[in-house]
This record gives sequence, C-alpha cells and structure tokens, in this order.
Amino acid sequence: MAHELEMINGEAQMAFVGETPWHGLGVQLDEGVSPVEMMKAAGLDWSVEKRPMYLADGAQVPKKHALVRTTDNKVLDLVGNNWTPVQNKTAFEFFQEFCDAGQMTMHTAGSLLEGRRIWALAKVASDFTVFGDDRVEGYLLFSNPHMFGQCVDVRFTPIRVVCNNTLTMSLNSKAQNFAKVNHRGEFDPEAVKEILGIARDTMGEYKEVAEFLGSKQVSDQKFKEFLGKVFGESVKDGKLRRNAQLAYDVFETQPGAEFARGSWWQALNAVTYITDHQIGRTNDARLNNVWFGGGRKQKINAVKEAVKFAEAA
Repeated sequence: MAHELEMINGEAQMAFVGETPWHGLGVQLDEGVSPVEMMKAAGLDWSVEKRPMYLADGAQVPKKHALVRTTDNKVLDLVGNNWTPVQNKTAFEFFQEFCDAGQMTMHTAGSLLEGRRIWALAKVASDFTVFGDDRVEGYLLFSNPHMFGQCVDVRFTPIRVVCNNTLTMSLNSKAQNFAKVNHRGEFDPEAVKEILGIARDTMGEYKEVAEFLGSKQVSDQKFKEFLGKVFGESVKDGKLRRNAQLAYDVFETQPGAEFARGSWWQALNAVTYITDHQIGRTNDARLNNVWFGGGRKQKINAVKEAVKFAEAA
C-alpha cells in the first residue's frame, strides 16, 4: 500500500498506543508511555541543523542554508538565514508536564513526507458523550514541520469515536483551540500553552455545538444546499458534483448515523466522514490533508455552515 509515512531501512517511522493503525505499520507501545519514550520508539530522536551551501566552484550561496538531518545527512529543505529550527525533542517535551499531571496520555507519533513533517498526538482527559452513546474524545496535535514556509502548529483535535472522524471547528472562547508559530525566532512552549489556554473547557464548546446541531432537523433540499456551500459548488437541478454526492450518499449509511438521526449533526458528520475516509488516494494522504491541508479548512467551513442552516431551521 502506498503511504506517506517515512520508511527507513524498511521500518515505518511511527509509534502508537492501542489499536494497530490502518496500514499495520509502526511500533506498538503500552499505555502511559512517556513523550520521550514515544519519540524514540517512532525513530524521531534526531535533530536538524542549518548548514551553509556552496556552488561547484566553492562559492558560498548567500542567504541560503540546507536544513540537514544529522543522523544521515539527509537534506530536508532549503531555508533562509533567519529560519530557526524546532527540534523534535522540544516538540515532545511540550507534552511532559501534562502527562505528569495526568491531563494527557501519548497516543501516536510519526514522520511524514520523508522526515519533513513530524507529528505527535496526545489524548486529553476530557471526553464527552451526546445522544446516548455518541462519544467524542479530545486530542492535542503537535505538528513540527522541517520545511520552509510551514509553521509549528499545535491544536485541539476532537475525534468522534464511532466513525473515527476528526472534528474541526473554530471556538468562540478566548482560549483558542490552536496556535501557529513561525520559525523566525526561538520556539517558546510556555507562550503556546498560554495561547491555547490548555483549556479542557474547549471540549465543552464542542459539546454545545454538537447538541445544538443534533436538536435541529435537516430536509433533503437544505442538505443539498449545505453540501453545495461546503464544497463550493452550485446545486443545479438537484444534481451534486463528486465530493458533495459522496457526502449525500453516506448520510444514512455512515457509522453513527443512528445518533440524532435526520439532524444537522448527522449532516455535518457526512462531510467529516467522506473527508477522512473517502477523499484522497491513500489513508496517509487523507490524514495529511485533514490535519494539515485543505480538509481541515473544509471542516471548519462545514461547521459554520451547519450552524447557520440549523439556526434557520
């Protein structure tokens, strides 16, 4: 199976706690593993450094450096003079105080795009259940890109358990659910924690949105209009284009369709389901898109549109 996980000497650079991932790769760890232990098990205990670049005649390339992985001298990208790398160890140590306090447990970590994007995912002790048995678990995702033009990204990422859908939405509270940090200065973990508010209260806002959407019924026509808005496509004569049609087709068959049946919660999760499980060539490509690409923005838009339609219902 083609995937975007980095492979070194035939080994996937990934570690996980719990069930084996879809591709059957990576190192399985016991519950309660420390952040540093997970980093090492995933093969991510390496550092990067900036090195000067030279032409064939020996002349140094001005204002450009190669970003090199020190363990194998692999060039990950080209960066400028002011670009400051964030080491993998720094990313994993970010979780340590929360794990020590019992607020989080490490879940997954790995390397995508040949080492150019490192991620760590920790489960937050702040689950909630709606509509009887529809459980949503909270996670904190730390993305550390060794790529020019990409920011360090730390964000809350709720996951609907019944279908393993990643829920993404903007919150209204002062405690943001994400923080982006560029590479123009040293990474300050305490500043990021302050921005996030490390607020388990944020899960309360997710629950409020879910309960509201589940309380409002959706009609077939409004569902089609909603899909048109989400996917940026006009609905002509009731006909939908490919991705919108995929979401329309799974409305009644998606995992968890029995919870708040016929509601805007069901409509929203039709979008999250096809984004996570059907759009894209491979599961890893979908994961990269949902966490770091257009899929995340599409889901934020889907929540905003679902709330608008539900308010008008």
